[in-house]
Order: sequence, then structure tokens, then C-alpha cells
Amino acid sequence: MRFKKHRLLMYIGLSVLLSSTKIHAQTLIEVRLDSAGILIGEQTMLQLTVTTDTDRQVYCPLPAGHLMPGVEILSVSPPDSTVTDRRLIIKQNILVTSFDSMLYLLPPFMVIDGTDTVYSNQVALKVSTLPVDMDRPGEFFDIKGIWKPPFVLADYYPLIFGIVTGLILLFLIGYVVMRLRSNRSLVPFRREEPQLPPHDEAIRELDRIKSKKLWQQGRHKEYHTQVTDALRHYLFRRYTFNAMEMTSHEILDVLREKNSDRTACDTLRQVLQLADFVKFAKLHPLPDENDLSLSNAYLFVDQTKPEETPPPPVTYPEPEVPGIKNKSGDTNLTEGGVK
Repeated sequence: MRFKKHRLLMYIGLSVLLSSTKIHAQTLIEVRLDSAGILIGEQTMLQLTVTTDTDRQVYCPLPAGHLMPGVEILSVSPPDSTVTDRRLIIKQNILVTSFDSMLYLLPPFMVIDGTDTVYSNQVALKVSTLPVDMDRPGEFFDIKGIWKPPFVLADYYPLIFGIVTGLILLFLIGYVVMRLRSNRSLVPFRREEPQLPPHDEAIRELDRIKSKKLWQQGRHKEYHTQVTDALRHYLFRRYTFNAMEMTSHEILDVLREKNSDRTACDTLRQVLQLADFVKFAKLHPLPDENDLSLSNAYLFVDQTKPEETPPPPVTYPEPEVPGIKNKSGDTNLTEGGVK
């Protein structure tokens, strides 16, 4: 009876041992380092390989940030799975580095297979420091040389855009200033009408004011302001002084210096004085006075316009008349006789 009990316990223990061995044989985890020795700041790749059955669900938790105190995790690649001989092989790379010189025994990784946990082997990582020249302790050297990044045109887009925009703005400002100084239109390639002479332009403007019939509508101030502005602009073009910014008295003084015709000054005085009374004293002139101002404006332009010089006469060579001697005294002969 005792023999049967021992035999039963032996069978139970053997079955448990076989089942445990079977579970461990189904899932394996292995860790390997590309380089077991590095300098401070260098990097090495830790390769993690999990082998299991294709029909099993395994989970391998990975630490974040630090593998252990002193060993940092820089990046973790996505898992790569392959099937070989009905076995699922999962590979994953972990890039690590360290900035403390010592020998590290890295902790084992684990994989969870259902209710069982399988641990990996342990590997050692040796981190060495650079040798120091004790005779020259003040000299330090970088672990690696300066790395020059590759040229990427997109990095210079803001600079290129700023330079191009600045050049365009400078060109536009220079173009506008040049066109304004030359009294030309800002629109390029626009056919500009030839400018009329000052007296023709003044006559056209007075005709336009006359056709509007402003004073007939009770708009006396606007009427006299437009008439005097037309004459001021005419004086600016005709005698090249800034009549638009002068008072009536100053305009008459300058006109006496540039034009000795007293009659023209008296004609302009009537127009300017009446306009001043209307604009500043709020005078309501009579219809005859309104017509007189416009008539005197026409008369002033006609009195002061430049005199047109007749073109020089055209001379033609004297024709040769038959039988008449030319200036040299020779007689021209032809087949028919004397020319």
C-alpha cells in the first residue's frame, strides 16, 4: 500500500515537471548586444528575440526611459515577426547609451506567455571613459567630431522669401517715386495723351466750368473757386511759380515781375478779388458780375498766352528758263539750240 502511494506521488511529480518543461520549451527569449564595450556617450544596439508557437499569444513589456540606472533607452524599433518551421520569431531592437563609466549587468527581460512568465539571459555592458593626459589636464577633446548636417533647401525658404519680398518692395517704391517725380501715370505701358499747352488746357477747363452753370444754381462759392483754381493752375504751367499756394496779392506781385502787361494784371485782379469776397465775405454777386469773372478769365488767358511764331518761309531753287543765262553767264544748250 505504501509502495502504491509513493508510486502515485512520483507520477504526479513527473507529470508536473514534464508540463513545466513543455511550457518553457514553447516560449524562449534571448538578448544580445552588438557591442559589449562602448565609450561614454556612444550607442549600442540591444537585440531582443522571442521564439514561441504560432498559436500562442505572448506579451513582452519593455521599460521606458531607462533600462537601469545609468543606462538610457534612446529608441525602440517596432517588432518584426517571422514564421520558421511553425515557430513564431519576434525581433526587436533597443538603442541604448550611457554617460557613466562602469560595468553594467543589464536586468533580464521577460515575456508573458499566458499565465507563465519567461525571463531572458543577462548581458553585461562595459562603459569606458576617455584616457586623460595627466600632464595636460586642461585639454579636453570631444568624443566625436562636429557633424555637419546635410543641405536641405527647405531650411532656407524663410530667408529666400524675405530677400525676394524685400527686393520686390524696394523695386515698387523706386518705381512709384520715379513715376510721381516725372508726373507720369503709375500704370505702366499705358498710352498717355499728349499734354495740351497751358492756354489750351485753361480754355478747356473754363469751358467745362461754364457748361456746369454753377452760379445759376446758387453755388456761387464753388463757381468762383473753380474759376480761380483754373487760372492758378494756368499760371503755374505758364510762368512756373506755385500759384496754387499763394494769396491773390502774392500772385499779382509775381505776375507784375514776369509780365509787364498792366492790362492783364488788372483783368486777373478783378477775378481774384471778387472770388475772395465770395469765399471769405460770403458775398452773393450779381449775375453780371459772375459772367464778368468768367469773361475776364478767358481774356486773361488770351492776353498772357505765348505768341505763336510763324514758321520760316520755305525757299525753292530758281527754275531754269530757256534762252536765259544762268548766274554764271553761260548759256544752256540743248539739242534744239539755246536754253
